[in-house]
Amino acid sequence: MTNAKEKRPFMKVAIAAAGLVAALTIAACGSTGGTDNTDVPTAQGGKASGTLNISNWPLYIDEETVNDFEKKTGIKVNYTEDVNSNTDFFGKVQPLLSNGDSGGRSILVVTDWMSQKMWDLGYLQKLDPNELTTVFDNLIPSLQDPAFDPGRGYSIPWQSGMTGLVVRTDLAPDIKSVNDLFDPKYKGKVTMLDELRDSAALVMKGDGVDPTEASTEEWLAAVDKVKQAKEDGQIRRFTGNDYVQDLAKGDVVAAIGWSGDAVQAQADNPNIEYIQPEQGCILWSDNMSIPVGAPNSPAAYEFMNYVYEPENQAQIVEYVNYISPVKGVKEILQKKDPALAESDLIFPSEEFLSKCSNQTSPPGDEAQKKEVENAWLSVVEG
Repeated sequence: MTNAKEKRPFMKVAIAAAGLVAALTIAACGSTGGTDNTDVPTAQGGKASGTLNISNWPLYIDEETVNDFEKKTGIKVNYTEDVNSNTDFFGKVQPLLSNGDSGGRSILVVTDWMSQKMWDLGYLQKLDPNELTTVFDNLIPSLQDPAFDPGRGYSIPWQSGMTGLVVRTDLAPDIKSVNDLFDPKYKGKVTMLDELRDSAALVMKGDGVDPTEASTEEWLAAVDKVKQAKEDGQIRRFTGNDYVQDLAKGDVVAAIGWSGDAVQAQADNPNIEYIQPEQGCILWSDNMSIPVGAPNSPAAYEFMNYVYEPENQAQIVEYVNYISPVKGVKEILQKKDPALAESDLIFPSEEFLSKCSNQTSPPGDEAQKKEVENAWLSVVEG
């Protein structure tokens, strides 16, 4: 790691290794397809200019890319870090999107399942592949045709990552399994993400249940287990990407968290580490989409193409330390930062991902899904 990287702040920010291709193919096939939405408009292309408003997760980009993009294109970018969790963000934008209003946003970034939810509700525009030639030239094959969005009709991967354990190894060196979070000696010293598909899914894996094949009853059992732990005071709180501050202060010894956060946090505290759970992780991608009512879709296309140029993408990955969806990034980093290019958290091996599952939603019809989601919300918000 270079000194510049050692000074980076904490972040939640999102797999181009050979092993990743297989893993992400599995992940892509695990989701169910969305609705056809034939009446949804296609985002218009054309000459890009003006102002581009982007909503993304906190510190999910390096400090130079936006400036470089502005200088190259003449487009002014308002880059807002207002996505702390998928659920919170949806609650904020849904009243606008339901009325065809994007709130001024031309790009928003959410996780696979939320991308599909927004699409199913008619909140996202179709993408014109003729406007995204750089994207489709450089998108890794395993992410080109996910089941939830065949052919990438409305979503373009921003970064990918893993949900697992982020641990203060000096305070809890024995935590290796998600089940260790329930050990009474860590009462009040653990946190979980407020994301159902991350936390409840990992809890199921700890109990030997594959979340991609789990029944509604098994999802509800995992929720009940977390509910009991909360009532017992085992779980300190439920978080978005802000759990790393608790770890840094020592208020928390372990969290269900995202892989890239640990790499970032190590810059300030080497005792904060990502631990791949003994039962494996949850794989996911965050995706760029153009919402309905977007005021400047040509600029959105321009930005998507820009960050899919391998040199520009390598600059982002070098900073955020998540898993890139762009071909050729590892080869660039092998020259710039060989240690980074060999990281299992950025270019994970097949062995490192061997027990991981793709992020998935509860099964069944809408009523069954809602039953699980409402049960989870009552735990997180109750």
